[in-house]
Amino acid sequence: MGKKEHAIALDCGTLDYDLIPLNLNGYKLVITNSNKNHDLVTSEYNVRRSQCEQALVDINQELNVKHLCDLSEEELETVYRRARHAVSENARVNEAIDVLQKGDLVRFGELMNASHRSLKEDYEVTGVEMDTLAEEGQKLPGVLGSRITGGGFGGCTVSLVKEDNVQEFIEKLAP
Repeated sequence: MGKKEHAIALDCGTLDYDLIPLNLNGYKLVITNSNKNHDLVTSEYNVRRSQCEQALVDINQELNVKHLCDLSEEELETVYRRARHAVSENARVNEAIDVLQKGDLVRFGELMNASHRSLKEDYEVTGVEMDTLAEEGQKLPGVLGSRITGGGFGGCTVSLVKEDNVQEFIEKLAP
């Protein structure tokens, strides 16, 4: 379903998708591997998912929503922290679609950083290795954003790095 120079905006509830223009204008997406074992079966991933499913059941005692991402952030204030991540992440994705269409890579990078913070503080799926890669990466010259990618508890980060700074980025984050 992919297309060159486009991102896929996937609605995981319906599997509908849109292609979003991705003009990186002199920046590159860089994947960094933590080399930490990444096992969703034996990690807390299924617990997080179960917690979100239970949050939806609890929320539906007062509201009628199909998916957590159907809630507004205002409706969420009294709901669980894990669920807050799902809702705020959906809002970030929607804003990311908008800013990518406008070519605003600076704001897109800010959204990547906010996503990592939410995954760290609300969803608690990052760990020291992933936090180190993302947070140290965010400090480097030419980096607009860096976050964990995938289901969490290890794996990789994805960073938006100016082409001229990619080699320095790799050298600074290499073991």
